[in-house]
Amino acid sequence: MRLQPTLTSADRRRLKGKAQLLEPVLKVGHNGVGEAFLASVERELALHELIKIKFADFKEERRELSERIALATQSALLQVVGHVAVFYRPRPKAEQERQHPGAPV
Repeated sequence: MRLQPTLTSADRRRLKGKAQLLEPVLKVGHNGVGEAFLASVERELALHELIKIKFADFKEERRELSERIALATQSALLQVVGHVAVFYRPRPKAEQERQHPGAPV
């Protein structure tokens, strides 16, 4: 079982800076945050580590839904700004090594 990542203030600041350059990869629409949506979030976090999700619907519940997404995907909710939430989940070290052999981990 994976735990939600613990981040220092410096980590959060660095990741928020990186997130400014990103576009949302997923949108919460009228179907809400179901199993299929959470599976998509899992896939995107596995690919990118740092993602943005836009709330096209459920805008009033975006904070609660973002916390639920973070808990369900074992990711860190970095921030909710406007209708966009930013999530981070580091790849396992073994997977990082496979993708970038010889790079410092």
